[in-house]
Amino acid sequence: MTIKSLIRGKSVIMFLLILLIRISVFSHTVCAQADKKFIRQGNREYEKSRYSESEILYRKALDKNKQSADAVFNAGDALYKQEKYEDAGKQFIENINLNEDRNKKSAGFYNLGNSFLKSNKLKESIDAYKNSLRLNPQNLEAKYNLAYAQDLLQQQQQQQQNQDQQQQKQDKNNQDQNKEKEQDQSDNKEQQDQQQQPQQDDQAISKEDAERILNALENDEKNVQEKVKLAKAAKNRVRSAKNW
Repeated sequence: MTIKSLIRGKSVIMFLLILLIRISVFSHTVCAQADKKFIRQGNREYEKSRYSESEILYRKALDKNKQSADAVFNAGDALYKQEKYEDAGKQFIENINLNEDRNKKSAGFYNLGNSFLKSNKLKESIDAYKNSLRLNPQNLEAKYNLAYAQDLLQQQQQQQQNQDQQQQKQDKNNQDQNKEKEQDQSDNKEQQDQQQQPQQDDQAISKEDAERILNALENDEKNVQEKVKLAKAAKNRVRSAKNW
């Protein structure tokens, strides 16, 4: 193989590489133009408050360019306006990960904080607002919303603390009432026992009383027997007597 043929072969390879690069750049440019076209259309629908239609157009832009941070951010805005806060938050997180621009990244955190705030995830919203302010300390809306979220969280914590204290107080009252009931039941039982005890004492007979009663019964029995004997004797005497 001659030197000329080698040079000619390398030239062809270089030409092909350059052609491929140009084709790739051209394709990327065409896709970029296509996604921006859909973004512009989506923005027009968004301004008309047609948020569902704008979301569809932003997603079409993402079909053309999945790395379009602007399309991701705008789709999040459209979802937020439709009160789909959880889905909107996912879009803003993706936007934050795609973005290199500090101001746009700060805006992503700010909108993420709003989504969390609407979902009553106050701690998460506070963290998002702080991250937004770290990237852009001049974001006044982030400062205001941060203070608002912190105030709400404090109110919730105070309310929860009051509820816990009220519940503890109620539990203590219930315990005291139960103890009083148990004490009353114990006192009633003791009184009943005391009332029953004298009755048992009254019914009980001492040994001396028992002997006295037995002796009295024996004496009565003897007296009865004596009376019976006397009666029999008298009867016999009457019968033996002669009639006049």
